[in-house]
Amino acid sequence: MQKVKIQSAIVIGATGLIGQQLVQQLLQLPECLKITLILRREQIQYQGNSKIQQLVLDDFLLLNEEDVSQHTHAFSCLGTTLKQAGSRQAFYDIDYGINMHFAELLQNKHIHYLLISAMGASPDSHFFYNRVKGELERDVQAFDLDTISILRPSLLIGEREHPRSFEGLGQKLFHCTERFLPRYYRYKPVTALQVAKTMVAAAMLQTEHVRIYNNLDIQNTTWSTI
Repeated sequence: MQKVKIQSAIVIGATGLIGQQLVQQLLQLPECLKITLILRREQIQYQGNSKIQQLVLDDFLLLNEEDVSQHTHAFSCLGTTLKQAGSRQAFYDIDYGINMHFAELLQNKHIHYLLISAMGASPDSHFFYNRVKGELERDVQAFDLDTISILRPSLLIGEREHPRSFEGLGQKLFHCTERFLPRYYRYKPVTALQVAKTMVAAAMLQTEHVRIYNNLDIQNTTWSTI
């Protein structure tokens, strides 16, 4: 299968668990000459890196069409929790509002858009978190975007700067039961690195206009080791 080159990428949510791994994967690609990170604070570790441009914005809604132009791929790893956001409305404004704004700017441009969603995402879900993710997936697909990849990981394994209590409990439970689970299991937790590698693989290999990558796709070594 012929690969598409990720020549220039723009990343929102680059300081998160998946975003950090994604940036490292992109840096390893010799063909990827430009990586624009949308940030609230400049990151010291990227200073002096010729590939990385840090675009610092107090409000991500200030991002405009000129900022996103001249990129071949746009990666959205942005997400929060109800606890971190402080309220349902604040959570909605971040997870739905900012991601929708980012996707809207990509309309009518030859840019592949890749979005981190969540297992169980559905606009009809009884769970607020999954309902917001589902509404985002639905509405993003209504935009005139060139190519869309949506990833739905299960519980994430990894160390966050701001730990999430539910994930921490889930990780402990997983480590206690891991040896009893089959190698590929629908609800099996995945690492941030697996998700990041799947994003890169999707960016290179996807031929469909829209494709949803479920948790089994992310576990699958065909995707996760590319």
